[in-house]
Amino acid sequence: MQDGRRLCPVCRSSRLIMKYEAKYVYSYVIDEDKPGLKNETEFLPFLYDRREQVEADQYIECSSCGARLPVFYSQVNDGFDFKMTKGSISARDETPGATGDIPADRKY
Repeated sequence: MQDGRRLCPVCRSSRLIMKYEAKYVYSYVIDEDKPGLKNETEFLPFLYDRREQVEADQYIECSSCGARLPVFYSQVNDGFDFKMTKGSISARDETPGATGDIPADRKY
């Protein structure tokens, strides 16, 4: 019987962290007072006029061995969806010595 814990395929550890890295470019219109139409008395970087995401990386990282496993996940109403490379993470089975692969597309 599976207990729902996921294992690293490299070291078999269950210490996994889901990560999302993103790089953004913030733009500020140059006007007569401070850069940015929303900045009037002082420049505050979070008051940008435009934000554009230029890079993104989603992965699961093992805290034990540092392995990075490619994954795509998105938010849904009752949780989130994983889209994984088939066999990138396995689920622990209570049967001694047995493991099973998580399906490539599964909602958690």
